[in-house]
Amino acid sequence: MAVASSRFSQITTAQKRTLVAAALGWMLDAFDVMLFALVISAIVADFGVSKARAGQLATLTLLASGIGGLLFGWIADRIGRRRALMLSILTYSLCSFASGLATSIAMLAVFRFILGLGMGGEWNTGATLVAETWPTHLRAKAISIVQSSWAIGYALAAVVAAAVMRFYTWHAVFFVGILPAFVVLWIQHRVPESELWKAGQTSANVIQKAPLSEIFSHTYLKPTMALLCLNFFGMFAWWGLFTWVPSYLQLPIASGGRGFEPGLTTTMLVVLNLTGMFPGYASFGWVADKFGRRNSFILYTLLAGFLVPLYAIAKQPRALLLLGTPVAFFGTGFFSGSGIAGSEIFPTRVRARALGFTYNGARTLSSVAPTVIGYVGQRHGLGSAFFLCAASFFLAAIAATQLPETKGKQLE
Repeated sequence: MAVASSRFSQITTAQKRTLVAAALGWMLDAFDVMLFALVISAIVADFGVSKARAGQLATLTLLASGIGGLLFGWIADRIGRRRALMLSILTYSLCSFASGLATSIAMLAVFRFILGLGMGGEWNTGATLVAETWPTHLRAKAISIVQSSWAIGYALAAVVAAAVMRFYTWHAVFFVGILPAFVVLWIQHRVPESELWKAGQTSANVIQKAPLSEIFSHTYLKPTMALLCLNFFGMFAWWGLFTWVPSYLQLPIASGGRGFEPGLTTTMLVVLNLTGMFPGYASFGWVADKFGRRNSFILYTLLAGFLVPLYAIAKQPRALLLLGTPVAFFGTGFFSGSGIAGSEIFPTRVRARALGFTYNGARTLSSVAPTVIGYVGQRHGLGSAFFLCAASFFLAAIAATQLPETKGKQLE
């Protein structure tokens, strides 16, 4: 522990600020995105739509996030990581506010689609910025810290949504989503640009000349597809499960839920995030430095696959809490590895776009998850639908076996 503390003490102020900027962006991204999952039942009741139709809105957001990942990856490789990060945060925060103004499903769909563009862009721009500014021996831990902020954003969204819904409608919940826009002002004045990216701009514009097709060359094709498939199966399981968990806990037993009161549901979601997701995300960097990136991916996804069915058949609050925590720990923690492995696999000239393709491209492919789980849940109950999520975690573990081991790799 002393050695780790000593290493972190050598980090510069600029590096700390890039970490804070990426973590805040990702935390507030989660906050804005998960507000929808927390009010989905109210939207269903207000507009009189089915679970499957509501799931389509979440699917639309995920679909847009894949497009946003590629779009903002392209922007980040051309105008810089910092500017692209700021633009992505502004996009999702403004559209979260606009979602509260929606008076129809069609209007809400438009705003959620544009929000998805910013959501997808924030992840790869933030991860790339941290990967390029932090030293090799701390890169995995730093990116894991950034990823762990998602859990804080989710928990914060649960608290805010519960508080606002006590006095107002779901529209007001989305109005709170404008707050992340103010973080952009701090990033603009206090966070420096990646020196690796700046160096690339002075070396014959090599970044601009590198086509995205390079990640499909003989050198990168196998790791590109392995990382894409790992993210796809992992995201299908995650979005299918956690988009519907809030509704699953609150819906009456006759409708396939667990029938818990809103207060108990909020408490369970906060506990699930802070004791499960947060340490799961944060721990992956340490585990990956100990056992390697590939082995850690396999460990986390396999354990998630075994635990989800147990969670799906549990009925008592205590059992759901005890099982939900490790499900959230392993079922979300492995996502920290995508930014770590992706940053180490791909070169600087295409890094942001490569991360955008393998992570957000997977989100596009997995965008059907909320709709599929909503459809199956409508017919057979959400608990039964969650078994599909377990199967997807097992497929993610298989995909992880095809990744190269990049532990300790220096970025050029």
